[in-house]
Amino acid sequence: MTSSLFSALVASRRWIAPVLIATCTGGAWAATPKDLKIRKAATSPPATQEPAQLYAHRPEAMRFADDLASRRDLDPQWVRQTLGQARHLPTVVRLMQPPAKNFTKNWRVYRSRFIDPVRIAAGVRFWQDNQASLARAEADYGVPAEIIVGIIGVETIYGRDTGKFRVLDALATLAFDFPASHPRASERSEFFRGEIEQFLTLQSRLNTDPFAALGSYAGAMGMPQFMPSSRNKYAVDFDGDGRIDLWNSPADVIGSVANYFKAFNWQPGMPTHYPVSFDSRKLDMDALMAPDILPTFSVASFTAKGAVLEGTALQHSGPLALVELLNGDPANGGSAPIYVAGTENFYAITRYNWSSYYAMSVIELGREVAAKKKNGN
Repeated sequence: MTSSLFSALVASRRWIAPVLIATCTGGAWAATPKDLKIRKAATSPPATQEPAQLYAHRPEAMRFADDLASRRDLDPQWVRQTLGQARHLPTVVRLMQPPAKNFTKNWRVYRSRFIDPVRIAAGVRFWQDNQASLARAEADYGVPAEIIVGIIGVETIYGRDTGKFRVLDALATLAFDFPASHPRASERSEFFRGEIEQFLTLQSRLNTDPFAALGSYAGAMGMPQFMPSSRNKYAVDFDGDGRIDLWNSPADVIGSVANYFKAFNWQPGMPTHYPVSFDSRKLDMDALMAPDILPTFSVASFTAKGAVLEGTALQHSGPLALVELLNGDPANGGSAPIYVAGTENFYAITRYNWSSYYAMSVIELGREVAAKKKNGN
């Protein structure tokens, strides 16, 4: 989603894949093409491009360009010409359609997409190649290496799949043609207009080609799939070379992901979640589920409502949330849901992509990579 990442795009407890669908969910997002050795994209649309598909022919897009130039003190002709060359992408609209109403979430299916031998092996190599940067990020920001490794692996398989859409095309399509069938279409369109503003302001400041950056169908870019606004707020020059490179500098990626989590109140040393069971005699599932994934309950109030904790979980000092992971419809071949007690650190991961399924995938991929690295097989 994200980094943030994709959290601004989705509502709580909705099923969503991370924003890597260019490959693909964040989340994240973004970096600076001038300083990156990234794949080139045409600055202008090909000659066969139909004029009606360009945003230069959309009055509302040109009004937005004029307003953006005025508010950000940018060259109005440059903003008009640049946004006007953005292409409408029907594929992006299709990918943003809401899921079918009869869709049932399935944690085991979701997990299998991200916890697999190929991704785990790639994670081990990434950790081995970048051990010093991961250790420094953990020391500087308090975010465990396995969480950072989990994020980058889920998002882009450690840079293997960073996206093939021109970022400005994706952002323009979602800003001006977000699918009307989506229940929050107006809000989402406004979000993507803000991302265009962040993206074009950055490109103007750095004097870079705004059509060179390639990313996901949602405009998320680089190994961590940061959106432009997240890049501008959270990305750091962790390798100290004077530039931020989220495509080709693993150190910058590692430091930026860690900085993102620190900004979203990651608590060093705190577990992400605890096992939980239930006491049927006093279980108030409606009350436990009401806050969704937002940690709300003290240990005392959590257990008073029928949640059963054991061991170190009983000494947890912060708030908890009951996290539910569905496993399909039990009436149609599915199995019972899985529940855990999520902490503030579990919630911090969902600030990257507002999905408990995503957060658990990040956690479990990081653990699998750490275990395989430790065992050396």
